[in-house]
Amino acid sequence: MKSLSRMVSGKVAAPLVMLFALAFAVFAFALPAETESAPSVGLSETNDTMIVADVLAELPGQDGTAAIVVYRTADGSAMTDAQQEWILGEKKVITPFPGAPEIVTYEGGANEKFAEYTNLEIDGEAFVAPATLSDDKSTASIFVSLDEFTEEAPCTPAKATDALEACSTVQLTTLRVSDMRALAADSIPAGLNTAMTGPEGFQADLNNVFAGANFTLLGTTALVVILLLLITYRSPTLWIIPLFVIGTADGMAGRLAATVAHWFGIETLDGSVTGILSVLVFGAGTNYALLMISRYREELLKYADRRDAMRAAWRGAAPAIIASGLTVILALSTLTLAGLEGTRALGIACATGVFLAMIAALFVLPAALVSFGRWIFWPVAPKVGGVNKSDTGLWAKLGRGVSKRPIIVALVGLGILGGLASGASGVQIGLSANDRFVSKPEAVVGAEYLSAGFGSETTVDVIAKNGFEDEVVAAAKTVDGVKEAEVATLPITDEVLKGDEYTKITVTLEAESLSQDAFDAIKGLRAEFETMADAGALVGGQEAQQLDIKSSYERDQSLIIPIILGLVFIVLLLLLRSLVAPVLLLLTVVGSFFASLGAGWLIFVNVLGYSALDLSVYLFSFLFLVALGVDYNIFLVTRAQEESGALGLREGMIKALSSTGGVITSAGVLLAAVFAVLGVLPLIALLQIGIIVCIGVLLDTLLVRTVIVPALAFVAGEKFWWPRKPAIEPKA
Repeated sequence: MKSLSRMVSGKVAAPLVMLFALAFAVFAFALPAETESAPSVGLSETNDTMIVADVLAELPGQDGTAAIVVYRTADGSAMTDAQQEWILGEKKVITPFPGAPEIVTYEGGANEKFAEYTNLEIDGEAFVAPATLSDDKSTASIFVSLDEFTEEAPCTPAKATDALEACSTVQLTTLRVSDMRALAADSIPAGLNTAMTGPEGFQADLNNVFAGANFTLLGTTALVVILLLLITYRSPTLWIIPLFVIGTADGMAGRLAATVAHWFGIETLDGSVTGILSVLVFGAGTNYALLMISRYREELLKYADRRDAMRAAWRGAAPAIIASGLTVILALSTLTLAGLEGTRALGIACATGVFLAMIAALFVLPAALVSFGRWIFWPVAPKVGGVNKSDTGLWAKLGRGVSKRPIIVALVGLGILGGLASGASGVQIGLSANDRFVSKPEAVVGAEYLSAGFGSETTVDVIAKNGFEDEVVAAAKTVDGVKEAEVATLPITDEVLKGDEYTKITVTLEAESLSQDAFDAIKGLRAEFETMADAGALVGGQEAQQLDIKSSYERDQSLIIPIILGLVFIVLLLLLRSLVAPVLLLLTVVGSFFASLGAGWLIFVNVLGYSALDLSVYLFSFLFLVALGVDYNIFLVTRAQEESGALGLREGMIKALSSTGGVITSAGVLLAAVFAVLGVLPLIALLQIGIIVCIGVLLDTLLVRTVIVPALAFVAGEKFWWPRKPAIEPKA
C-alpha cells in the first residue's frame, strides 16, 4: 500500500500515472462505440419459444415481418360512407365464369398505398389485401406483409440506390415505418385517426425511443453531478477534476464493456444496458471520488507537503474504495448466471464499468489532485494546523446523541423501515408489452385501436411434426383454458402453413392476455404435449414468450439473490474480521431494500398509476441497493474500525460518523439523484428501478448508515467486533 500511495503522489510518478491513463483512454475510445438499440428478448436459442420462432420463419410466407395500419374514427362511432370508401376503395362484384359464385373485391382503397412495400404477389403483381372493417364500422385494419431486413443497405432516402451511406437493419426498419406512416396519414379524411402497429411498428418505436436517449441521459447525469459537486465543495474549480476523471472513465466503459461482453458471446449492448452503465459509473465513481477527496482534505490539515497528505489519504481511503468496488463487481458478476442474455449483458457491462471507475478513483484522481496545489479547494483551502470542523459538527453531535439512547433510536429506525416495507406486501410483477413505455408510442396506440374495434383474443403458436397436426389439435382442445385450436392457414390463399417437417397450429385461449390463467393454460398445453413425444409439439408466440421470460426472472431471483447476499457477507467478513458486524450490516441493507420497495410501490400505484412492476425491477433493484448500500457501510465501519483501535468502539464510531457523515450524505444524495435520472430513458422498467434505488439510497444515507448502524454498534458495544478482541479496553 505504501508503494502504491507513493506512486500516485510522487513528483515524477503522478504525471506518469496520468500519462498512462491518457494513453489507455485513447486506446479505449478507438474501440467501436456502444449501441443505442432497443432491448432484445434475450431467451436462449434452446428455449421452446425461440425454437418455435425459428421453425415458423421457415414456413411459407412466415419468413418476414408485418405491419398493421389501423384507421379509427376519432369518437369511436361508425365511419361515414365517404370514409369507408376512402379506406376500402370502390366495390367491385366479379363472376369469374358463368355460374360461379360472385366475388366481392375493391379497387383504389388505402391498401394500395403500401403495394411497394409488401412481399406478397398475385399473378406477378404486388398485393396488399383490402382493409378489414370491424362489425361496428368504427375501425379498419390493413395487413401488410413485409420482408425483414437482414443486412445493411443504402439509405437516405430509404430506397435510394446511389446513397453514399449504408443504413443498419435497425435504421432501415425505422425509415420504412416512417415512410409507411406518412403514406397512411396522407390525404386522410377528416374525423379519422391512423396508427401503425404490428411487429414492424413496435420494433421501429423501440428503436426510436432509444435513439439519442443515452446522450440525453449522459447530459442530464453530468449536469446533476456538476450541481451537486458545486454544492458539496463550494469551489468553482475543484469539481472539474473528479467530473473529468469519472466522465472519461464512463466514456471508456461504454466501449470496453462492449468488448468484454463480446468475449462472453454477447454481440451488442442495448440502450437499457448502456444507460444503466453510465448511471452506475458516474454514481459509484463519484462516490469513490468524494471519499478520496474528503480524506485528502482532512490530511491536508496535518501535513505541510500535499504529497505526504495524499499518501496518508490514499492509505486511509483506498481499503474502503477497494472493498466497496470489489463488492459491487462481485455482485454484478452474479448476473452472468442469469438465463436471459440482457441480464448477463448488464452484469458484464456494469462490472467492467465499476472496475474502471474504481481504478480511476484510486489512481488517476489522486495523481490529478496532487499535481495541483491547495488552491484547487479555493476559496476554502485547508491549511496546516487548521481545525477539523467535523469533530464538533452536526454528525459528531448526532453520533453522541445516538450513543446516549441507542436502543430507542435503533427501535425507532427499524420501525420506520418496517413501516415502509409493509407497503411491499401488495406488489404485483409483470407489465404488458403495451405498458412498457413511459410515453405511449404509435404502435401501442394502434394496438389499442385494434382492441377497441375488433376486440382481442389471446392466442399462442404451436408447431407439430407433419402428420401429427390433427392429433395435436385434438389434444390441445382437452386442456383447461383452451377455447379453440386449428391448423393455421395463410390469410389470402387459405394455404395450410406446412413446411418440410412442421405444421403451424393456432390455439386460442379463454383467458385475458398475460393473465395467470393464460399462463396456466400454456403450462397445461406443454404438459399435455410432453406426453406426445413423437408429435414434436412445442408452444411459442408472444404469450408463451412472456411466460418464459417471467419464469427466467423468477429462476434468476431465487438463484442470484442468495449468492449476492453470500458474497457481500464474505467481503464484510474478510474486511472486518468479525461475525457480529457483518450480520448486522447485512440485515440493515436487506431492510433498506424492502423499505424502498414498499415506498416505491406506493408511489407507483397512488401517484403514477402503474399496475405492476416490470419483471426486471425486483432483481436489479435488489442488486443495486445491496451492492451500493454496502458501500456506505464500508465507508463508515472501516473508519470506525480504524479509530476504535485507539479510542474504543463508542468514541471510534462517533469519530467515524463525524468524519464520514458529510461525505456519505453527499455521496448518497448524488447517487440517488443520478439513479433518478434513469427516468429520462423511455422504459417504465428503468423509471421504476431509478425511483426504488433513489429512495433506497436516501434511506441508506439519511437513516440506516447515519443512525441505525451506529445505534446497533452502540448497543452491541465491543462485541460488535466479535470474535476479534478490542485493541484497547473500552472506556467506562
